[in-house]
Amino acid sequence: MVPSSDGPAAEPFGLTGQELRIARLTATGLSNKEIGRQLQLSPRTVAAHLYKIFPKLGITSRAALAHALGTG
Repeated sequence: MVPSSDGPAAEPFGLTGQELRIARLTATGLSNKEIGRQLQLSPRTVAAHLYKIFPKLGITSRAALAHALGTG
């Protein structure tokens, strides 16, 4: 069986595939609403993912995402 890209620890940083996509989009400065539109998720679902992403990366703000991902 091939593991899902959205499964636990499927991507770097211990993030799921979906969490990594959301983190990367957030790091570009998009709002939860804009990210939700791109990924066909509600803004509340995006916020829930960010709530899980921040402690996994050891950060406390959206501004720190680009640095934590090595993209900023």
